[in-house]
Amino acid sequence: MSTYWQGKRVLVTGGLGFIGSTLAIRLVQLGSYVTIVDAMIPFLGGNEFNIDIIKNSPLLKVNISNIYDRESMEHLVKNQDHIFHLASQVSHILGQIDPLPDIQYNILGTTTLLEACKKNNPSVKILYTGTRGQYGPAMHNPIPEEASLSPLGLHEITKVAAEQILLQYHKRHCIKSILTRLTNIYGPRAQMRSDKYCVVNWFIRLALENQTISLHGGGNYKRDFLFVDDCVGDLIQLAEKEEAYGNIYNIGNDTAVSFAEIAQLIIAIAETGQTQTTDFTQERKMNEPGDIYLDITKIRKTISWQQRTSLREGIQKTVAFYRQHKNHYY
Repeated sequence: MSTYWQGKRVLVTGGLGFIGSTLAIRLVQLGSYVTIVDAMIPFLGGNEFNIDIIKNSPLLKVNISNIYDRESMEHLVKNQDHIFHLASQVSHILGQIDPLPDIQYNILGTTTLLEACKKNNPSVKILYTGTRGQYGPAMHNPIPEEASLSPLGLHEITKVAAEQILLQYHKRHCIKSILTRLTNIYGPRAQMRSDKYCVVNWFIRLALENQTISLHGGGNYKRDFLFVDDCVGDLIQLAEKEEAYGNIYNIGNDTAVSFAEIAQLIIAIAETGQTQTTDFTQERKMNEPGDIYLDITKIRKTISWQQRTSLREGIQKTVAFYRQHKNHYY
């Protein structure tokens, strides 16, 4: 096991959320001094229970503040070796209803963070998490990093903008950054109160409650799905690699499955639930890119990537987690 993270000082923005909390737990387990910053914006996934297993660790600090708070960021970035920048508005559907949070968190927040680094810690290394939605509809699958970007909604546009801002600071101010574009991540610690995030987790809630999973358009569109622990492992390995800075990486899976297939697998594992086919709602139709899955050749070459959790195993772990802890999530 790598000893790289032993004693490192790491800031995780959005660290009480789904992926951020899983990342913070892993870093504490690896011996890092972790500071979490999270604004605990309602419905965006921040949840103090997410870090319950490390809440008493002397390696952990939690700061409740917003990433576009300049004074807070100028303080928090000091003396950090690494920043994992996950804080953002994370729902493409909410971005259609109210675009201002996307602009505030994804663009203004990212710029505020970088200005704080420029002023107080220009040698820090940053890893940023974007989304596969930045590509828009696929011209062909799997999609490589050099594919053109045609985002369908303002949420995805702001994620592209944040990525470009990070690249600009990397080039002009030598603030090193890695840009990642994440596929459909699922697993424990995701919010489960709404269907506007994390489709696999929402399907799991419906199945656990013996409700009906609606498959829009028949559920035949294909995606690649990645278990959150594997995603976090990829982020950590990337951040260790000096040659990764200044580059963009897809983080995904090399096997695409349809929504109908994954729904049936969830129902089989939960032993409850059923499916029905429905038409797309207008808001979902506007942002539906069709079949889309990512080319992960580049990250494989950089970190010797391999899938560690099968889809069946990941769903089994997620079902077991929410059966035990559902009161903290919905």
